[in-house]
Amino acid sequence: MSGGAVLRGMTASLRVRNFRLFTLGQLASVTGTWMMFTAQDWLVLRLTGDSAAALSAVTAAQFAPVLLLTLLGGRMADRYDKRRLLLAANLASAVLACLLAAAALSGELRLWHIIGCAAGLGVVNAVEIPARMSFVSEMVGGELLPNASALSAAYFNTARVLGPAAAGALISVWGAPAVMLLNTVSYLGTVVALARMRPQELYRGTARAARGGVVAGLRYVAARRDLLLPLALVALLALVGFNFQVTLPLLARTVFGTGAGTFGLLTAAMAAGSLVAALVTTVRRGRPRQRVVLAAAVAFGVAEIASGLAPTFPVALLSLALTGFAMIVFSQAANHRIQLGTESAYRGRVMALYTVIYQGTTPVGALLTGWLAGAAGARSGLWVAGVICLAGALGACALAAPRGRRSGARPVPVRPEADERASASSG
Repeated sequence: MSGGAVLRGMTASLRVRNFRLFTLGQLASVTGTWMMFTAQDWLVLRLTGDSAAALSAVTAAQFAPVLLLTLLGGRMADRYDKRRLLLAANLASAVLACLLAAAALSGELRLWHIIGCAAGLGVVNAVEIPARMSFVSEMVGGELLPNASALSAAYFNTARVLGPAAAGALISVWGAPAVMLLNTVSYLGTVVALARMRPQELYRGTARAARGGVVAGLRYVAARRDLLLPLALVALLALVGFNFQVTLPLLARTVFGTGAGTFGLLTAAMAAGSLVAALVTTVRRGRPRQRVVLAAAVAFGVAEIASGLAPTFPVALLSLALTGFAMIVFSQAANHRIQLGTESAYRGRVMALYTVIYQGTTPVGALLTGWLAGAAGARSGLWVAGVICLAGALGACALAAPRGRRSGARPVPVRPEADERASASSG
């Protein structure tokens, strides 16, 4: 296969106009968000004297609404127009970011301002995330869903590379409030993209959302054994291993003593590995096998242990790049296995459950990681988490081995109604 054919395969979903617009808008918006996270963490550590507990509290405030409200957000995604939900969510995020920027520019910023804004963004995210994840299939249809999902991870991790690196430089020159203002403007990228879409070109299934609300979605998942194992692994790795918003700032400040200019490099290094993994997974065209999910989980545990034990800053950068690579390979494999095995009538609720598990466990994980890092040092937040994730992944491999030949390789097809194009009047 020629290089051109490979490139066309990797970017197939970008030939869909609606998804292309969405990707460009999201790249701007998510880059601004990661710039904001870096500036926010820097300010929290400055305001509190490098307090791990304060950083954990901000992270917990941001993700607690995701834990409590995302299942309701998934029900909304199944019931209402996803594009309009996303428009409202991005406008609300812009308002919250603007308020925080104003507080920072006034010179009166306090920790409670940051915690309040983080909690408000968490409420918005509880609606935005399941709507966005399930909206991808409406933009591109079932056949291109794995490619579009991988490209979504690619722009997300591109933003994770660009955002922290740019934020570190901007904080040094203009200060953190300027970064917050840029984040406010960045949300308009997604708003403009959503407004310019052609609703008549969306793929909307003929099946209506199944009745029963959140409970019906939970019963559906409980009856699907092929969904339960990846969801269980996502729960463990997200709770224990994905708390980098707490561990990396502490590692940078307290272990390697970096300044503002290099503060975001650890996050950028991890994001670079994640970006490579996202690009690799763009070639996927079907539902991944269970063993792919398991192998990626094992690799992640090993890489995170290495990151926690890295003796020097350059070694830490390399280890975190490998950690980011393994994390995205695992996350994408689990996401695709779950989403491509779910009927369209339940997809919003199932992806909401995935989001609750993936991000909603962060408040608990962040508080535990902050406590551990405060008691035993920043490195412990990484290597201890890696040991637990590795043990859990190996346990899952042991549980899956006896029945692997019978059920591990059989894909569950996407229902054809997910690929039916809506009529011009449906938007």
